Amino acid sequence: MTRLPNMIHAALLGACLLSTAIHAKPVRNLPEEQANHHLVLDFYDKFFNQHRTMEAAIVVSDDYRQHNPEVADGKAPFVDYFSRYFKEHPHASARVVRSVAQDDLVWLHVHSKESAQDRGQAVVDVFRVKDGQIVEHWDVIQDVPETSANNNGLF
Repeated sequence: MTRLPNMIHAALLGACLLSTAIHAKPVRNLPEEQANHHLVLDFYDKFFNQHRTMEAAIVVSDDYRQHNPEVADGKAPFVDYFSRYFKEHPHASARVVRSVAQDDLVWLHVHSKESAQDRGQAVVDVFRVKDGQIVEHWDVIQDVPETSANNNGLF
């Protein structure tokens, strides 16, 4: 085997180290992720199942950023929107089927229903948490169909 000149060897080693640094996974803060996960699950149950909107919203930042086009930015508009919704739908519920936390995000896969008779909707809610406050939200919502081309279901 031929030895590479030192300059080429150093350049290749530097490129390998740079590639490793670029592709290295960031160090995760698992205790913070677990705290975020617990915070969001507790908030979600209080807010969407118990309808204790004011109490639950303590963990929502005043400048809460909303990506659902039907709800305005900010804690107050969010609470107002759902307070009205729960008055119209007092039996509304949201069962978290699965959830995951990574970094500052918490994802929930939810079966949301307006009443016991409602087939409901499959919802993926994504919350961003910063300093113990929910600061941002995205969602994707799909009606649960009456029939399906497969037997897998949405949950």
